[in-house]
Amino acid sequence: MPEDPSNLKSPMIVRPRRAAPVLVCRKCLKRSNEGRDVRRALKSELKANKRDGTKPAKLIVTGCFGLCPKQSIVIASGASLARQEYVLVADRDQVPRALALLDGKPGT
Repeated sequence: MPEDPSNLKSPMIVRPRRAAPVLVCRKCLKRSNEGRDVRRALKSELKANKRDGTKPAKLIVTGCFGLCPKQSIVIASGASLARQEYVLVADRDQVPRALALLDGKPGT
């Protein structure tokens, strides 16, 4: 007997209490001489940039994005992936500017 359509649950949209995550390539972090410093800088910068009432964005270590730069680390966010853009970071000093670029902010 078919189910009554009124009993079917529809998909729900939920909004997290956390900012959108930042994605970083695991392979790039391993390869780069600056990988450990960049990862620390990303985490601390994300914590410092949290908005009032929200949790800081998570740093998610992912698989390879397929770009494989020689001495840089590939990072991305949901917004940058929607624009089909990735950001390459060579050292920890570039992290604040890189996070601004991920959000689509032209200047910083």
